[in-house]
Order: sequence, then C-alpha cells, then structure tokens
Amino acid sequence: MAGKKREGIRNISLVLERNAFSSLLHLFSKEDLFSEVSIVRSLLSNEKAKILHTIKQNKPSSIYVLAKQLGRDFKAVRKDVSVLEHFGIIKLVKTENKKRKSLMPSLNMDSLQININF
Repeated sequence: MAGKKREGIRNISLVLERNAFSSLLHLFSKEDLFSEVSIVRSLLSNEKAKILHTIKQNKPSSIYVLAKQLGRDFKAVRKDVSVLEHFGIIKLVKTENKKRKSLMPSLNMDSLQININF
C-alpha cells in the first residue's frame, strides 16, 4: 500500500540499577500494576514473537483472523496485540467492509533493538 510508513528501528533502553530494571518503559506504561521486569518479560514472550511473525508473513485482515491463524483464543491475542501496540511495535488500522468494522494489525517498524546497560 502506498503511503504506509514504518518507523524504521525502534529502540528500548534499559538500565540495571539497585538490583532492578529502571528503564524508559515506565514512560510508556499506563498503569503501575506491573514491575518493569514483568513488562519486559511480557514484551519478549514467545506468543508475541509468533504474533509478529504471523503479521509479517500472513498479513491478517483483523485480530480475529490473526487469532484463528495462531490457533489461540481471541481475548488472549487481543491482550497481546494491545501490549505490542502500546509500545509502538505494531499499529491497528481501522478497516471496514459491508458487514463490520475491524482492526487490521500491521508492523510499525522494520526492526526492534533492546539495549540493556549494566
């Protein structure tokens, strides 16, 4: 599609201080319910890696289609997609056909670099 712009490389920097991760991630966090370590773990899960791979390879037309392609529950996939969208790794594009509106997931960058400084 013409006019589709990706952000190139997305950087997330982490600094280890006082036996805990102190990072830029807290700037993106809407809630303080999770520690920064759990945010990083959730961002780097195998399920999210499969989601990114499936979006790149299959280009699903909606989150529902993505869940079917992954063989996972829609609610669980929607939650994972929300985390990836929150960090700017994917974007959800509103689409509309004759019957319904949906959100099409697409990659928002070419690569992701995570730097951990001690």
